[in-house]
Order: sequence, then C-alpha cells, then structure tokens
Amino acid sequence: MTTTPALTLRTFDALAPARDDLVAVYCDVRADLLHLPNYAVAAFVERLDRHGSDPGWTAVLAYADDGEPVGYAYSNVISADDRWWKRFTPFPAPEFIEQPAIALKELGLRVPWRKTGTSLRLHDTLLAAHVTEPYVSLMVNPAAGGGKVQRLYESWGYQSVGISQPSPESPVLSAMIRPTRLSGAPT
Repeated sequence: MTTTPALTLRTFDALAPARDDLVAVYCDVRADLLHLPNYAVAAFVERLDRHGSDPGWTAVLAYADDGEPVGYAYSNVISADDRWWKRFTPFPAPEFIEQPAIALKELGLRVPWRKTGTSLRLHDTLLAAHVTEPYVSLMVNPAAGGGKVQRLYESWGYQSVGISQPSPESPVLSAMIRPTRLSGAPT
C-alpha cells in the first residue's frame, strides 16, 4: 500500500445528490466489463435506482482535492426475508439473518487510487453509518482481479458462506459475511 492520499469522504442517505458521481465512477471502474450485460451501464443504473429506493440506502463517495469523484461504496439494510438472502446457496445460518443486516451492494475505486487504503476507508466509513446492524454481507466475483478482490475482502474479515447468482446475466459470486464491528477494528 502506498501513502494514503488526501481525500474528502461524503456520506449520502439519498440517491439524487450522489447519482451522477456514482455512475461516472462506475463507468470508469468497470470500463473493461461494460460490454457484458450484467456490467452494462444501463444494468448498473437500473440496479442503482432500485437500490436507492430500498430501506437504509447509504453511499459514501471519495473526492480528490480537485472535486473529482474517485471511488464509492453503497449499501442497504436488509431483513431476513430480503431477496438478497434468498439467492444464497446454501441459505445463510439463522444467526446472520435474525436481525437486520447490511448488504454492501457496490464498492469501486478508480485505478490511480487503488492500493492507497481508500477502499478500506470507504468501506469503514460506510459501515460506521450503520449503527445497529450486527452483520454485513457482500457478493464478489471470485475471478475479479485474478482473485485479489476476494482475498482483499477476506483480509477485512469477510468469510465465504456460499455462492449467489443474482441474475442469469451475473457470474456466480462468492457470498461473504462478517460482523459489522470487528473487535479491535476502528469501524
């Protein structure tokens, strides 16, 4: 990891003021995948608009000194009957779903800002916005970055609990969970 750059992190609890910046960063982060149906801009925008109206939607955007958005993370609060859990194979253990949890839906960072600690800052700031949910879950493409992305999440305390395929166009994803607050971690 290189030196952490100066950034401003902004937290949003409504989609409208963050939408354009989220889409702009997404297009850059996923530029090499935009030709695939699941990663197409239209598919992302549809998901973003749907997620933005879901309970507990929260986003954190990172901005460089010049005001350019360089990264983002966003989540929703989910309950035991949420379709998020229903797509897990096997179905998650009761301890993970007996209380509302956080579903980390997206985390993306422009290339020049990777390996600077910014993604962890986005992640931890997002989790800090959720004060009552005991668990956070995410889905990651195990092939992303040659497996590096999943290993990064594992280094943050996530454990794979199964697989998920949210849509027919989606790759099979690793379904991961961890406590929202790790003992000894400043989240």
